[in-house]
Amino acid sequence: MESVDSRDEEAPLVADSLQVLTPKNYTRDVHILSCAFLLIFLAYGAAQNLETTVNTEGNLGTISLGILYTSFTCFSLVASLVVRVLGSKNALILGTTGYWLFVAANLFPSWYTMVPASLYLGFAASIIWVGEGTYLTSAALSHASNHKLHEGTVIGSFNGEFWGMFASHQFVGNLITLAVLKDDKGGSTSGTTLLFIVFLGVITLGTILMCFLRKEEDKGEKETADASVNFYSYLVSLLKSITTLLADVRMLLIIPLFAYSGLQQAFVWAEFTKEIVTPALGVSGVGGAMAVYGAFDAICSLAAGRLTTGLPSITFIVSGGAIAQVVVFLWILINYRVTSGVLGTLYPLIMAALLGIGDGVLNTQLSALLGILFKHDTEGAFAQLKVWQCASIAVVFFIGPYISLQAMLIVMVVGICVSLVGILFLTIQVEKAFYSPRS
Repeated sequence: MESVDSRDEEAPLVADSLQVLTPKNYTRDVHILSCAFLLIFLAYGAAQNLETTVNTEGNLGTISLGILYTSFTCFSLVASLVVRVLGSKNALILGTTGYWLFVAANLFPSWYTMVPASLYLGFAASIIWVGEGTYLTSAALSHASNHKLHEGTVIGSFNGEFWGMFASHQFVGNLITLAVLKDDKGGSTSGTTLLFIVFLGVITLGTILMCFLRKEEDKGEKETADASVNFYSYLVSLLKSITTLLADVRMLLIIPLFAYSGLQQAFVWAEFTKEIVTPALGVSGVGGAMAVYGAFDAICSLAAGRLTTGLPSITFIVSGGAIAQVVVFLWILINYRVTSGVLGTLYPLIMAALLGIGDGVLNTQLSALLGILFKHDTEGAFAQLKVWQCASIAVVFFIGPYISLQAMLIVMVVGICVSLVGILFLTIQVEKAFYSPRS
């Protein structure tokens, strides 16, 4: 009996030792997170592309998007603390509900459904994106630590996979839209109704998939659980989080790049499709151009993630993506004219590809940059990214109709030049003071 008992007591010890010897592999969670975001955003992204087309009465679609990104900007100020209280996994799951409600509101579009849905989606989007950045960075750091790998390389690789999968939502979503609406001549709403129902099912699948993420414990959740016992403590913690990051010279040098990343996305959605693609290819060509944009976005996200090793590599890759987009801006500003024939079709697609390259690079490298430099406050850092990014997007939606394409292009070129100066200065002057493998 004693020998049996001793074997029973030793069994848990053996299991524990095997668990210690076999470190956790976090690539599974990255696969799940990437697939879930692909499902959710292929539905939402395609719905967003249709907003200004299907909800034209009183500019309901355009105003709804402006309200959405204004709400997104405001809620991003508090998103970091919400994510700390909820935990990154719970924030991701809760965030999906905003996208579901927004698509559902499009089944009964009116001021009474779209405006509340847009306001709530602003909140949901703020926590899902801060939760994504926090979860992915935590998984990368844990994976690097467990497997004795270089942190910058793992962060870049994980972000490359995530943003590569995410960027393909434009390609997949537009194909679904094309397949469902191919026989819809625009005389009824039956086609769009079916499309939005399909999208609701896709988002539901994404939400279910998110539930299979491994829940991680981090210091932020415990700290904020104590800090949020009363409203006063909550406000103090919030103000401290914001002011600490805004007083950091590294963050100040990156903020112009945050803002530019939002500007270039809104430019593609609001100006490029309307002023360049539609005159050359017609409304039916918008889906094809955006599919090209999404395909190159996805490819370059994967490639850029594989090449990321640290701050110098990030600066080099971002500069390459910026050059690709500057070529498009200067091309349109100086020499582009709508032409007929093969070249008339080819030129907008080439521009879409170059803009997709730049967007893929920016998405991947910004996330990797924040994960490397601000890994002790990832929630706050990713909240700052979304504040500046979404504020820029909202500005484009609100002022875009009142300024010329030429003026918008000049703003884009100036913005990208200021952004590059900031990140180059960060690399040359600040890297030695702030960045080291031990930080």
